[in-house]
Amino acid sequence: MKHCVFFIIMLGYLFVGGCSLEYKYRAYQYHFDKDIQALEMLTEYKELEDYLLFIGSSSIRRWNNIQEDMSPYAVVKRGYGGAHFYDLIHFIDRLMEDKQEAKAVLIFVANDITGSNGWDKLHKDLTPNEVKNLFKAICKKIHKKQSNKTPIYLIETTPTPSRWAVWNKISKANDLIQNYTEQDPNLHFISTRNFFLNQKGRPDGKYFVADSLHLSEAGYDLWEHIIKENLSNLSHPFQYE
Repeated sequence: MKHCVFFIIMLGYLFVGGCSLEYKYRAYQYHFDKDIQALEMLTEYKELEDYLLFIGSSSIRRWNNIQEDMSPYAVVKRGYGGAHFYDLIHFIDRLMEDKQEAKAVLIFVANDITGSNGWDKLHKDLTPNEVKNLFKAICKKIHKKQSNKTPIYLIETTPTPSRWAVWNKISKANDLIQNYTEQDPNLHFISTRNFFLNQKGRPDGKYFVADSLHLSEAGYDLWEHIIKENLSNLSHPFQYE
């Protein structure tokens, strides 16, 4: 009897734990709904037998040459401008819907720590630990939707000139996420920070457009190199010869 009670309590704990972050960030569950609806209307993935699924914020959305850059990998792109982990947690199931042919998921979300804390009542910077916890919950949702063996790659939040003032917080979140991915063989961390810094240890402006935030063509070329290098170093069934 005691074992049954303990089992029921543990099930309840897991259920509440899995839903708690969605409840905590419930204010963000509809903020980008129109963007997600537009992405749900896209059907190009149905013509592909296997592909890399890129999910994230505007750096994913603005990667106009991703198909050519990531060749010979097939790519499905699902980015929406302004994405945070605290809204993605509400949308990840919808973005993953009917994507069983995705052989890996690559995530880049870079707006949870911006240095503009409190610019309105809704959008406030998270702590590095909060960012890590959201990433952790999103990975669990992906693996529940797909498979526990589906590789998930987190592309590190890039050091940028516009957010250099809070780089210490961003880099801390990166470090926490990297440490978490090292605990699971199906989670991978793509480190980018050192590639985007100049000899003085600051973000190199040539990799960014005029807003000092989004990637330039040179920045995307660098991303392509880094991402492909990380994919080629790992043995997965989606690799192309």
